[in-house]
Amino acid sequence: MKEKVVVDKAISLYTESFGDPAHEPIILIMGAMSSAVWWPDEFCSQLAKMGRYVIRYDHRDTGKSTSYEPGQAPYSVEELADDVVRVIDGYGLEAAHLVGMSLGGFLSQLVALKYPKRVKSLTLIASERLADADPDMPAFDPAIIEYHQRAESLDWSDRDAVVAYQVGAWRINSGTAHAFDAEKIQNIAELNFDRTPNILTTFNHTTLGGGERWLGRLNEIAVPTLIIHGTEDPVLP
Repeated sequence: MKEKVVVDKAISLYTESFGDPAHEPIILIMGAMSSAVWWPDEFCSQLAKMGRYVIRYDHRDTGKSTSYEPGQAPYSVEELADDVVRVIDGYGLEAAHLVGMSLGGFLSQLVALKYPKRVKSLTLIASERLADADPDMPAFDPAIIEYHQRAESLDWSDRDAVVAYQVGAWRINSGTAHAFDAEKIQNIAELNFDRTPNILTTFNHTTLGGGERWLGRLNEIAVPTLIIHGTEDPVLP
């Protein structure tokens, strides 16, 4: 693994790469409030062994990238999508395959619409579609809201408490097809906490707005697209 910091004016994006730069480039884009370590090292290394040049990065307000004061994000969701192109540029690439999970998939759709020549393909995992709300879609599991109400009383400076909370959040999002690996999630949650100067800044992602002008334009995406979605997804059933 190699580290690289991509800098554009006042924005600093911490990235890590795996594999041979001569191979097909993949950029892994994680979901909201989550740094790049949620793409496990083993996963990235396995992709690299299959002939891919794998790049993962920390969103703003996560990990080692630029962070702001907790409260209101001073950037839009569209500007977070622009960060993907900053990473592409930072590695001197013309285009890359985008793999996005949750918010990362939403950002991938935005990039494909706004910068179509910079995207080779999309893989969207557990992601919301870039479209107006569909009233016919089932509501998400109310247990999700009930669980996350605990965040209000949590001491976010307490590493053990935060890690335990995040393990619980991943557990409630998991299906029944595979055993939940609590130890693995705990290890990643610890890495995530330790590389983030102030974990409260990650909540800025909950205030994101923007991107409305791209709604309803998914038919304009021309690149090959793979959608991976769980049959027991409690957030986006």
